[in-house]
Amino acid sequence: MGLGHLPRAPGTWGSLGALVLYLLLSPWLDLRAELIVVLSLSLLGVWAAGRMAAVRGVEDPQEVVIDEIAGQWLALVSAGASFWAVLAFFLFRLFDILKPPPVRLAERLPGGWGIMADDLVAGLLANFCWQILRVFLGAR
Repeated sequence: MGLGHLPRAPGTWGSLGALVLYLLLSPWLDLRAELIVVLSLSLLGVWAAGRMAAVRGVEDPQEVVIDEIAGQWLALVSAGASFWAVLAFFLFRLFDILKPPPVRLAERLPGGWGIMADDLVAGLLANFCWQILRVFLGAR
C-alpha cells in the first residue's frame, strides 16, 4: 500500500497502517482469526522481504514494512478497539526501535527470517507487556 515509501520512519508508518487496519477489522475477528492473520503475514513476509533484500542487495530494505505490519498485529492480538491497542502500538514501536537483546538476537537470522523475526519478537514482547499490565490493573 506504499507505506514503506512515505518519508521518514517507514517502520512507524507501516505500524500505524497495521493499527488502523486492526482497529477497523477487530470487531469481526476472534483470537483464532487474528493469529491466522499474523501467521499469514509472517510467512508471506519471510518470502517477500527475503526476496526484496536479495534483489536490492541490502540486508533489510527500509521500504519493506510487512515485518512491522506482522509484528504490530502480533502486539495487538486480543486488544480489540481499545486503549490497549494504542498502548500495544507504542510498546511495539519502543521495542522495535530500542531492540532489546531478544529482538536484536532474532534480527541475526538469515534473509527474510531475520527481517521478520525481530519484529515478531518485538510484537510478542509488546503483547506480553500490555497483557501483564492489564491483569495487574484488573482491567478488561
